[in-house]
Amino acid sequence: MSLTVGAANVLAARLLQAAGLDPTDAETTARAVVLADCWGVGSHGLLRLPYYLERMLAGGYPPDAALTTVTDTGPLVVLDGGGGLGHWQLWKAAGTAAERAQQYGIAAAAVGNSGHCGALGVYTLPPLERGLVALVFSHGPAVMPAWGASEPLFSTSPLAAGIPCSPRPAIVDMATSAVARGKIASYAQRGEALPEGWALDAAGEPTTDAQAALRGLLAPLGGAKGYALAFMVEALSAGLVGPLLSANVSDMFAAEDASTPQRIAHLVVVLDPARLDVDGGKGAAARMADLAGRIETSGGRLPGSRRELPQDIPDDQEIEIPAALEADLRSWAERLGVTYQPPR
Repeated sequence: MSLTVGAANVLAARLLQAAGLDPTDAETTARAVVLADCWGVGSHGLLRLPYYLERMLAGGYPPDAALTTVTDTGPLVVLDGGGGLGHWQLWKAAGTAAERAQQYGIAAAAVGNSGHCGALGVYTLPPLERGLVALVFSHGPAVMPAWGASEPLFSTSPLAAGIPCSPRPAIVDMATSAVARGKIASYAQRGEALPEGWALDAAGEPTTDAQAALRGLLAPLGGAKGYALAFMVEALSAGLVGPLLSANVSDMFAAEDASTPQRIAHLVVVLDPARLDVDGGKGAAARMADLAGRIETSGGRLPGSRRELPQDIPDDQEIEIPAALEADLRSWAERLGVTYQPPR
């Protein structure tokens, strides 16, 4: 089944607004969710919308949460998200960091006490639109152990980077676990077995059962090296910003946790390439274009180069959704009194 991008954006925004979110914040969140589907990251797209709505109604993502400033030194801004849904909060933080980096050459914006924010690469876009470099870090519920251990201490510990290149920017977006947990959830929804090496069950044994994996652990990407990266991301988000470590974060997929705010943290660091350039500001863009060209000439592909930028995605482009998700969205539309346009 499929929905057009335009219809998906409208439906998601209306559902979020009906659940109590501010109209502008609902539209921002909807665009972030649907863009994940357009990028082929369905595990962070419309699949998660029913979980967001359930938590919003239960109080786990208070829809009336507001961003409040904790610290503002100019190049450093720290915000408290009031436990709210992370998409619109991190989007605003990324925009703020980009504006400040244009002024100072480097800037960071952090959002603490927030909620899940979806595909992290989305938040490289406000800086990239200004020709700036972005580094983004976040965390979530603990699903990954330290290397050699079996107790969950780290989330999937995602990180993203946006690098201005020509003719398209590079967008790195990855979990430091072997796979994102949302991907496990999508396998569970379809009733499909997982590839080997992705996950462990609650006893720490390898499993290909997606449901057992959701109740268990994820394997780190690349063994000990993936664990070290996970530690770094945990430290830069949960550790420095807070207020909770991943081990204390409520699980978005657990119905019994729906009323408990996650209180997670996001961090955006933005750099102005022109200010970093030893050649006086003109060499960075040329070098990055040269690097991108060499990658393609060698037969390689720039990371994220297949991810269409929002302005290049037409409203009539279609995205595929599973039948079970379509039924779930229809049910939510009826529950919230939102007009639902059936998929084709």
